[in-house]
Amino acid sequence: MTTLHLLDFQFDLLSIGEKTMPERDRGRKKRFPWWFDVFDEMEKMDEIMDEMMRRAFEIPNGTKPFGPYVYGFSVSLDPEGKPAIQQFGNVKPSRVGPQVKEEREPLVDVIDENDEIAVFAELPGVEKNDIRLYSSEKNLTISVDSKGRKYHKELELPDSVLPTSAKATYKNGVLEVRFKKAEAEGRERQIKIE
Repeated sequence: MTTLHLLDFQFDLLSIGEKTMPERDRGRKKRFPWWFDVFDEMEKMDEIMDEMMRRAFEIPNGTKPFGPYVYGFSVSLDPEGKPAIQQFGNVKPSRVGPQVKEEREPLVDVIDENDEIAVFAELPGVEKNDIRLYSSEKNLTISVDSKGRKYHKELELPDSVLPTSAKATYKNGVLEVRFKKAEAEGRERQIKIE
């Protein structure tokens, strides 16, 4: 008998506020299977989530949308054998939520070879003439400002290089820049793409 009262109490809690609350019929309570209320609540939650998502991605009046929105990450091993995670794209996480920039950060790999440092950057959809490269003995800056795409990446090289030894090629959306290792020179120079 105690179990029956407990089930009645649980059923009444589930149906509080519903328009179709079980009514007494001929001295007996009319029962509906418990899962109908659960599915109704799930449907309501789904509608609420849809509305929240629609509002979150709604573009305010007067703002110009741009796209596409690109975000990704690459996992590789650093020289010490530890995993290194690199993010790329134009969506950056922040304290207040994702920040979308018009300028993308390309996916870049830096390979430290015996007497050279090779940098590979994925820059799809741009022309060779739109790419600007600047280097110093420890840094490389990749910048693209074309009509369709914008890229920007500043990276620190793993070793000192001789900026005057730089050779750059661009083919099928992949930029390759090779430097000879050297002692620090201390000045920055522009690199021509062959």
